[in-house]
Amino acid sequence: MEKLDLNRTKTAPKNFVKHEGNIMRISNGILTVALKGNINCEACNAKAACGVSESNTKEIEVDMTDQSFHLHEDVEVVLEKQLGLKAVFWAYVFPFILVLSVLIIASNFLKEWAAGLLSLCILAPYYLTLYALQSSFKKAFKITILKNSLS
Repeated sequence: MEKLDLNRTKTAPKNFVKHEGNIMRISNGILTVALKGNINCEACNAKAACGVSESNTKEIEVDMTDQSFHLHEDVEVVLEKQLGLKAVFWAYVFPFILVLSVLIIASNFLKEWAAGLLSLCILAPYYLTLYALQSSFKKAFKITILKNSLS
């Protein structure tokens, strides 16, 4: 896992998205962190698409670093803002473009109902492909956990 420059996160907070969390599980080198509500979400432009700002608790899994963590320890989850935008693209924007493209192309060759059904069915192989490439996405979207300075 790539090291995060702590000085860089303090001097350039606009480049990073930080969420407070609590470690819920530790198993097989993977930490499960429950994210708390974040006041920074109010100012974020992507809060509607992100889903983290909603009131219900979100859990993420992160590979353990060389730091030692304990159950129920308060931590900060840090992600580069650019990577968050890439995640929104792959989860929402690209599938929308895919559905719209298939609908437009298929409507030239099929009846409307068949073109609509085909454009919706194209999402199944897309999300199955994303699931199959899950390990590649985990490597690309590096999430860093820092011990909370308040604890």
